[in-house]
Amino acid sequence: MITSVLVANRGEIACRVFRTCAELGIRTVAVYSDADEDALHARAADVAVRLPGASPAETYLRGDLIVKAALAAGADAVHPGYGFLSENADFARAVADAGLTWIGPPPEAIEAMASKTRAKELMGVEPLKTADIAAGDLPVLVKAAAGGGGRGMRVVRELADLDEQLAAAGAEALSAFGDGEVFVEPYIEGGRHVEVQVMADAYGTVWALGTRDCSLQRRHQKVIEEAPAPGLTPELEASLREMAVRAARATDYRGAGTVEFLVADGKAHFLEMNTRLQVEHPVTEAVFGVDLVALQLRVAEGEPLDEEPPVARGHSVEARLYAEDPAADWAPQTGTLHRLSVPEAVRLDTGFTDGDPIGVHYDAMLAKVVAHAPTRAEALRKLAGALERAVVHGPVTNRELLVRSLRHDEFIAGGADTGFYDRHLAALTAPSPDPYAPLAAALADAHGRSRFGGWRNVASQPQVKHYRTEPDGADHEVRYRHTRDGLAADGVRVVRATPTLVVLEVDGVVRKFDVAAHGERVYVNGVALTALPRLPEPVARREPGSLLAPMPGTVVRIAEGLAEGVTVAAGQPLIWLEAMKMEHRVTAPASGTLTALHAAPGRQVEVGALLAVVQEDQS
Repeated sequence: MITSVLVANRGEIACRVFRTCAELGIRTVAVYSDADEDALHARAADVAVRLPGASPAETYLRGDLIVKAALAAGADAVHPGYGFLSENADFARAVADAGLTWIGPPPEAIEAMASKTRAKELMGVEPLKTADIAAGDLPVLVKAAAGGGGRGMRVVRELADLDEQLAAAGAEALSAFGDGEVFVEPYIEGGRHVEVQVMADAYGTVWALGTRDCSLQRRHQKVIEEAPAPGLTPELEASLREMAVRAARATDYRGAGTVEFLVADGKAHFLEMNTRLQVEHPVTEAVFGVDLVALQLRVAEGEPLDEEPPVARGHSVEARLYAEDPAADWAPQTGTLHRLSVPEAVRLDTGFTDGDPIGVHYDAMLAKVVAHAPTRAEALRKLAGALERAVVHGPVTNRELLVRSLRHDEFIAGGADTGFYDRHLAALTAPSPDPYAPLAAALADAHGRSRFGGWRNVASQPQVKHYRTEPDGADHEVRYRHTRDGLAADGVRVVRATPTLVVLEVDGVVRKFDVAAHGERVYVNGVALTALPRLPEPVARREPGSLLAPMPGTVVRIAEGLAEGVTVAAGQPLIWLEAMKMEHRVTAPASGTLTALHAAPGRQVEVGALLAVVQEDQS
């Protein structure tokens, strides 16, 4: 029987596994990088072990150090979580060779399915041969052979871009999974990403726990997931379950796994099998009333599953809350997470707590928020309402995008495909801040000033403050007055004003505004504002054509032959940055000559750092 589990992972999934272990009376062991010394998962475990490493990103890929940590901490089992080494057969063998219980499928099953190329061959699907790809094969999708999560994935629509995208995908896959192998497959436009959760024991029982739809994606990484997948015919759903069970049986699978398909025109196309727990597993847990981590532990202990899985009930939907700006090409955001809370009616899975820093070394996901209800419509409404009421004080997030997505007519109708954000991103990210939020921020800040000289006898001289809404950057001027009766402003009646609550009557409607200030950043009912100084500070002038780092990160490579004095074309990729495990291209703003190059592979840069300068061709 398992008595102590080390989770070979970090963040949200480590905390998730710890929660189940604690409920079962199992001792927990965390591992952490130097960057994660004070992270929630390191604090939540009964014991934590530091992993030395050349860089925070590489630390969790050191299987030898993780096995050593498990033995040193007295663990008798290892749970891999997802990502990092979760689909590494050599790591699974190393765990078993050390006399520890591996909470996952057999290494042979991982080898058969964790490599996407071998999995396709096993399921009778042949990847495209790179050398044979012609214009008629386009568009194609370049994918990492190991790992998942959208990393190492590129859509290629022009044949001339193929080599560049192969190199970029390989570099990203190597950084994320320690394996740079990539392959190419046809890219099916308008498809839906549908998957089946499987759970198998050592006695031949394989459960197919329904379907999940994960079609709402950005950069090939899932954003909103739901179970069951809406709008499938009974015949197609049965076919998906049958293929998933066949894939598990073909590899003598044990434990939790997910078989993924692309559904288009009523047909299912096998994509891959993930030999691990998925990020979106909570929606399946909610619908079937199971704890998949507990089942993983049970199977690892040699216990059998029931002959039949539980009966599905209701509908569940999950949204991933990311520290990113969807309107700025999904740029990841860093800073301090001052406050994160959601209504009790929904489930929150997170690896952060109030006051934690959001750094550049790992994925940008802050949390998963999950709702369950008797019907799909009720689940969507419940989750959208919970996200709208959530308190998220810190870096810019995709919270507003999530709310609008859940309320979008196409998504509500069911059957939205993977191109949803390509079609609707502009509308979903259009700024629509509450026009009274800046006023509420100013009134909260002004609370009590009338008692300390704030009141003025000249009614025509209002107080003036300026705020900038984030992330759209719009400036707002606010005017209010200190009067004998308290604070006042034109067009509204100030019912109440305190540092944390402002109540306004607008056209006969009384509205409440919760206010929280963290330095110069103020949050009003979910709207983030920055208080601007009365006299703008001087701004350093930049030479025209300056290329600035759009986010903090690491320069992973520069274009071949790039040097001062070379000619570049408008839109040409020049520099690649990696931040939060994703690559971001910096392109030439215009055709011209590169007059300065400050970027170099391996260099750490802060947001706004000068990377290069392109002098525009005036001819």
